[in-house]
Amino acid sequence: MDEIAAYRVFVRVAQTGSFSKVGRLLGTSTSSIARMVNSLEEDLGVRLLNRTTRQLVMTEAGQRFYADAARIIQSIEEAKRGAAAYQQGVRGVIRVHAGTSVGSGVILPALPDFLHMHPEIVVDISLTDERVDVVSEKVDVAVWRGRLEDSGLIARPLGSSRRVLCGSPAYFARHGKPSVPSDLSRHNCLVYSALHYSNEWTFQRGGETSNIAVSGNLRADTGGVLLTSTLRGLGLAVLPEWLVREACDQGQLQTALADYEVGLSGNDPSLFLVYPHRSPPPKVAAFIHFLLRLFERNDEVRPSYDSGAPAAASSPAAPPFESTQ
Repeated sequence: MDEIAAYRVFVRVAQTGSFSKVGRLLGTSTSSIARMVNSLEEDLGVRLLNRTTRQLVMTEAGQRFYADAARIIQSIEEAKRGAAAYQQGVRGVIRVHAGTSVGSGVILPALPDFLHMHPEIVVDISLTDERVDVVSEKVDVAVWRGRLEDSGLIARPLGSSRRVLCGSPAYFARHGKPSVPSDLSRHNCLVYSALHYSNEWTFQRGGETSNIAVSGNLRADTGGVLLTSTLRGLGLAVLPEWLVREACDQGQLQTALADYEVGLSGNDPSLFLVYPHRSPPPKVAAFIHFLLRLFERNDEVRPSYDSGAPAAASSPAAPPFESTQ
């Protein structure tokens, strides 16, 4: 059995609720479609559809398999578009909007590789932590933190959203490392001042959560400023793992409280790749493919840092979604 073909057929059956409709779409018989779904169920060892004379209804297992199969099919289509783009001489301007930290820390350093592969593309990139109207501003691709609200945009999760507490070796030599979250009361803590952020850092371990109010002599609305100040030994900061990875690898920064899950109170650290159309033009499809691979590579290689804590395993990417909240 051609598994991918079976997945495609099942996804279409689940979407249309009809063997006959899918048969007409694919130019084959209703019985052939039914046999393919039956074979898929036998291969999986589980019933995906409950059949009556009037309708097809997905079982609970069928609903779960549909979500996974639809994600697989979309990933295959995106991979094909990305590969095809390399052969189509993609050209033109791509307008990109990204947060300051992720843009300067991850995207810009890798951008020359993309432009070398596509010399006829011009990337017009804007780095700002304020969201813009993607449609009205004619933005092709955006990289945003946190889920979308009231939008029909397409969003794909990007990499790890893990944060770490870090400081420079010089700072720790002067002030010592905190051993428990409450120790932060005697440390100079550098905090975000952007919208929706507070001066509370959260620490989770073993099902228990500690919310620690912190203070220090610097507040900034971008992660880049906090990173630079932390590197200079000014204080401690909670920063995205991907932003500090290179500095930790090189020994410029060290982590603390590595056995805790660290966060910022009231803030969603998740990163999403956002674009307005499910079937973007080749130049945009090539850039989307490039970003997905870039963040996949970042997530595959995790430093152990100097804390001695084991590297966390990366989570599988969630399927794309259209925000309809």
